[in-house]
Amino acid sequence: MEGGARGTDGGEVTLRLVVNGEERVLATPVHRTLLEVLREDLGLTGTKHGCEVGECGTCTVLVDGLPVLSCLALPVEMEGRRIETIEGMAAGNAPHPLQQAFYELGAAQCGYCTPGFLLVAKALLESNPVPSRAEITEALSGNLCRCTGYIKILEAVELAARRMAAAPV
Repeated sequence: MEGGARGTDGGEVTLRLVVNGEERVLATPVHRTLLEVLREDLGLTGTKHGCEVGECGTCTVLVDGLPVLSCLALPVEMEGRRIETIEGMAAGNAPHPLQQAFYELGAAQCGYCTPGFLLVAKALLESNPVPSRAEITEALSGNLCRCTGYIKILEAVELAARRMAAAPV
């Protein structure tokens, strides 16, 4: 198999994944999705099951800094790549500026979609530190929320962007 994955008996593959900066080795059936491996094998339940067909963005993680729908990704494709889940977003006990802004502005209601929004917004701000409202809206367009009117989410990303741009490097 490509990328160093090794097959085992019973249709399983042994993988080395780097998740939230930590190398993890696991054996998993080849047919499982990255979403299933993250939640069920690695216990990272911040990544949520949503539609499971790539329509809602709830399962978004970052792979090499870019948003990926984990319900559509295969773990064997992730060897040698950096995977970041919501559990890896904070710096120790300090929330990421996006997490802080979402909290302060009430951008998370039930919270189910929030991890996906936060990770997509993080990728956006890393590539475009001062996005316009239209650019934020476009970046977040693949993420759905049933609870908010999206305005607080957009405002939270704008607030975090302003704070991050003003912070000393």
